Amino acid sequence: MFSQDRNQLRQVFFQAWQKSKTKQTLEPMEKVIVNVLNLHPEYQSFFDNPDSNLEKDFSPEMGETNPFLHLSMHISIHEQLSINQPVGIQEIYQKILKQTNDPHEVEHQIMDCLGEMIWKAQRENRAPSEQDYLTCLNSKSTK
Repeated sequence: MFSQDRNQLRQVFFQAWQKSKTKQTLEPMEKVIVNVLNLHPEYQSFFDNPDSNLEKDFSPEMGETNPFLHLSMHISIHEQLSINQPVGIQEIYQKILKQTNDPHEVEHQIMDCLGEMIWKAQRENRAPSEQDYLTCLNSKSTK
């Protein structure tokens, strides 16, 4: 799944969705993509149209959400939780889950912190800070 080519990476999402709709066998990463996409019916019609949407750009200024970014962040969070990296994220996840009782909502709260950490790193031209990420996550687990 790792590629520097934007369209090649995006094609993985389209192919996984098409394979799931035609009941083809999915590779492990395709299963993850489809599982996350099943939680987002608002994006499913987008992935039904690869010819129209493969090269689409998204403008936050126009209120557009990038479905590739959104789904990729979910996948990143799944990976982080599976290996408990950064250390403690599984415990924080469980604390927030006890408050919300909604695993998808917990991922969205974690996503807020992940996005903030990446944004800060880009703004300050530095590596992402695991400590900033954990601080943000901990603030959500104590609400």
